[in-house]
Amino acid sequence: MGLQAGDKAPDFKLFSSELKEHTLADFKGQKVVIQFFPMAFTGTCTTQLCTMRDSFGFYEGMNAAVLGISVDSPFTLAKFKEEQFYQFPLLSDFNKEASPAYGAFYEEFVYNLKGVSKRAAFVIDEEGTIIYAEVLESAGDLPDFNAIKKVLEG
Repeated sequence: MGLQAGDKAPDFKLFSSELKEHTLADFKGQKVVIQFFPMAFTGTCTTQLCTMRDSFGFYEGMNAAVLGISVDSPFTLAKFKEEQFYQFPLLSDFNKEASPAYGAFYEEFVYNLKGVSKRAAFVIDEEGTIIYAEVLESAGDLPDFNAIKKVLEG
């Protein structure tokens, strides 16, 4: 069984699309919404992150940082972020450390691609404890954005 509410969130050290290193500990004192996604520039992934982009004011108002994580390179993520006007960091799990730690990882994905992030959403409280966890088996499904908002409103 994967991570669930009440578990300590695994820390990570990942580079953003701006080539800045981020850790989960950087966000201590605020809630963090992590959106794992399989691949930049694909339809459902774009919908997932655009939904977060379009609701960004809500998350800011709840003192919640939003992070997108995929196994794409920081350079690919930079272009994706630029084209879609995302206001939040996109983090590269190119070395495939954070995605497996969160249980959000396909060993094998479509077209025989190995090691791709699953679509998943986590909300982590100010102390680093998971308060919402959703890992989707189907890459065509979207996280439950309303459930994420309810947890933040808490």
